Amino acid sequence: MVTKTSAAGAADTARDHRRRLLIHVGLIGFGLIMLYPLLWMVSSSFKPTAEIFSDPGLIPEEFVPENYTEGWTALQHPFHHYIWNSLIVVAGSIIGNLLACSMAAYAFARLEFKGKRLFFSIMLMTIMLPVHVVIVPQYILFANLDWINTFYPLIVPKLLATDAFFIFLMVQFIRGLPRDLDEAARIDGCGHVRIFLRIVLPLSMPALATTAIFTFIWTWNDFFSQLIFLTDPEMYTVPIALRTFVDSQSQTSWGPLFAMSAIALGPIFGFFLAGQRYLVRGIATTGIK
Repeated sequence: MVTKTSAAGAADTARDHRRRLLIHVGLIGFGLIMLYPLLWMVSSSFKPTAEIFSDPGLIPEEFVPENYTEGWTALQHPFHHYIWNSLIVVAGSIIGNLLACSMAAYAFARLEFKGKRLFFSIMLMTIMLPVHVVIVPQYILFANLDWINTFYPLIVPKLLATDAFFIFLMVQFIRGLPRDLDEAARIDGCGHVRIFLRIVLPLSMPALATTAIFTFIWTWNDFFSQLIFLTDPEMYTVPIALRTFVDSQSQTSWGPLFAMSAIALGPIFGFFLAGQRYLVRGIATTGIK
């Protein structure tokens, strides 16, 4: 009887191992399929233009590292000029979202004021508004302020807590913090400002890091808004600069384009990997309560 039980247990264990092996093989295969476009782009950055679309393989027949040097200096300014412009916009957007969204989230999570539920509902409704709905009135407003072709239209709205997604994310996180900490701070004479700065913000680092990472990725990859508000090549950011490689009236420099696209992905991967553990903690601890 014991022998039969042991044999059945061994058979179940073997089936579990096979099932896990098949699952891992499937996940690896799916991951390779998802990574293929990225790997193809990096591989194409080392191919001559004539070979890029004629050979779908990942190993170049002719290795052309000159695509990187050519792409770096192909536009009106060296490519680091556009990277610097993007970094300015990204840094301003991150600072604006961290300051404004955290303060708005603290107000919704901790303060009691008339119309709080109504304002919170309206704030959540703005998440459903596509950017194309508000871009025209925004353009008219910024044109009247003489802000077109500056970085102000891309940075100043962030200082006004316009990203409702990050407000909602921080509200959910702050609501999960014990209110006993606030009451203990009030006994020591702290007001809302000191409670926000000394208690809530330090404990909200996972949510703040999540906000910073998503803001970096979304702002760095933003093409539509930057295309609308930036018209002078001197002010171009990375997405618009990459677009200038594509010419509908003459031959497109695909090799240099893919080379600069590969370089443009570097800051995203670096920032994501640096804050990955905070991102996981922020997502895991910011559920709907």
